Amino acid sequence: MSETTLITDSLSLMAIGMGTVFSFLLLLVLLLKVMSWLAGKLAPSGVEPLLASAQLSSNDQAADIELVAVMSAAVARYRAQRRA
Repeated sequence: MSETTLITDSLSLMAIGMGTVFSFLLLLVLLLKVMSWLAGKLAPSGVEPLLASAQLSSNDQAADIELVAVMSAAVARYRAQRRA
């Protein structure tokens, strides 16, 4: 085989491969857009998120505040150990 034939064959193989990958990715993007649109149409419109509608009692709020304090202390200690 001559060099010209090899280069021509390699360029055509590259174009076929890149075209296949591009086509697959384009199909994937279009399919995801259609699924997203379909999910938006089928989803119930009057449903509130569970976390937004949940009312926390004072005990739950105190536990959350304590949890945030403990987590903040743990992060501060970890960062202090990493610097030393």
